[in-house]
Amino acid sequence: MAFKTLDDLEFTGKTALVRVDINVPVENGKVTDATRIERIVPTIQHITKAGGKVVLFAHFGRPKGARVPEMSLSVVLPALEAALGQPVAFAEDCIGAPAKKIVGAMQAGDVALMENTRFHVGEEKNDKLLAASMAALGDFYVNDAFSAAHRAHASTEAIAHLRPACAGRLMEAELKALEAALEAPARPVAAVVGGAKVSSKLDLLSNLITKVDHLIIGGGMANTFLVAKGLEIGTSLAERDMADTAREIMDKASKAGCTLHLPVDIVVAREFAAHAAHEVLPVDQCPSDAMILDAGPDSVTAIADVFAKCRTLVWNGPLGAFEISPFDAATNAAAKEAARLTREGVLVSVAGGGDTVAALNKAGAGSDFSYISTAGGAFLEWMEGKTLPGVAALEKE
Repeated sequence: MAFKTLDDLEFTGKTALVRVDINVPVENGKVTDATRIERIVPTIQHITKAGGKVVLFAHFGRPKGARVPEMSLSVVLPALEAALGQPVAFAEDCIGAPAKKIVGAMQAGDVALMENTRFHVGEEKNDKLLAASMAALGDFYVNDAFSAAHRAHASTEAIAHLRPACAGRLMEAELKALEAALEAPARPVAAVVGGAKVSSKLDLLSNLITKVDHLIIGGGMANTFLVAKGLEIGTSLAERDMADTAREIMDKASKAGCTLHLPVDIVVAREFAAHAAHEVLPVDQCPSDAMILDAGPDSVTAIADVFAKCRTLVWNGPLGAFEISPFDAATNAAAKEAARLTREGVLVSVAGGGDTVAALNKAGAGSDFSYISTAGGAFLEWMEGKTLPGVAALEKE
């Protein structure tokens, strides 16, 4: 990936227009999880310490081009100031007189936050005039919002062509981690793909079987593959109409030299509830009145064996109903094994996706993975082999 980084630009006396993703959860007017805010701090501080000014652009919620007061970015100001340890000015628009007034009053080392870019209908339409109005506020463009890079919007794509552009530290870390995982990985490579539906991850599976040596399928998706193999799955969640598609994927994987792994034993129950009565059975012995809620211990052992012989791991989705005990056991055990191998320096592990991050953190394994992406859709589309507009716009000419 040929893209410029912060190290390629001289920010002294310059104004950097930095696109960030601070679309964080808020309750009762307060930010409840500042993770995304904390992860943009290194980029901002690199620029301010170099004597530059930082103008932040971001979206918040889905106002659909209208000025919705409850979707004002002003709500994140206290959390942003706390993370940076300095005051942050706020402009009541991201273009025009309000923005120019705030930016015009800035000194070297100052930081300002512009109002929600999605208050303008042109943002999601990748409008060039809107992008030009944003670009007029500064000298350089820095994209530090990988999680918004799969959208061709005015503040993520069009503006990147109007000023010298580079990736921020978070974007740089994401791109390097993803490149290490699938573009130029140490082999063998394993991928864990879980979740409910095969239909939502068809592109992902099709791309991965051409890139990885081992594909481990879990969650409700695995049930669909078991149906495709002619096995009884009782009342389990599955897309029975996708059985032919599952068989096609298995056939393509075989031809591509990718070994596809499904559960060899299962944890079944009659009700979907915490601590429900359950039993472990061979994969071909699911009772007709029971549902599969997790992979069994023998499956975890088999997964651990795969991890042990691999050098790179990509993870997207849980292996079972990880939200409730005891059906989180397989996800927890496999995650801890991946974390152990990563700590020992024998495995590069990259994970992403909302449920994935939650599951790995619940297992206490997230902090030991080589890299965990906070990007949902962008991470998934990258794994699907798609071009991300916000990334492509940063590529060197």
